[in-house]
Amino acid sequence: MFAEKPSALTRALRVLGVLHGSLLIAGETLRSWGQGRPLASVLDDYWIGGFVLVAALTFRPDRLARRAAFAAAWAANAGALYLSFFGKLFAEDGVSFHSNIPDDVLTALVGLAFATSLFGMVATIAMQPRR
Repeated sequence: MFAEKPSALTRALRVLGVLHGSLLIAGETLRSWGQGRPLASVLDDYWIGGFVLVAALTFRPDRLARRAAFAAAWAANAGALYLSFFGKLFAEDGVSFHSNIPDDVLTALVGLAFATSLFGMVATIAMQPRR
């Protein structure tokens, strides 16, 4: 028969997830290029960005397991970005973030990514179930 048409919120969250995951990976690459940062500090953003990216791409059709994976991807992002954002926001004077991006801009971008991940998590959990 006909496939279910996703809701506008589902489509918007999927687009947001693809953008968020892709930009997180690209941003970490730009930030770390040539800085000699530990590999683990780079790969964590690749993992969480990839998780939300894959979950967003596979979140059709809207089924319980896929919705749970999508919410978990947003939650993993929020958890990882929490420490990064508040660590930068309340960093001691003179601390270097070893980045190609100015410290204030980096803090704002990480804060935006943190807020986006919280929004994505809450919106995914709060979505009305498909009938």
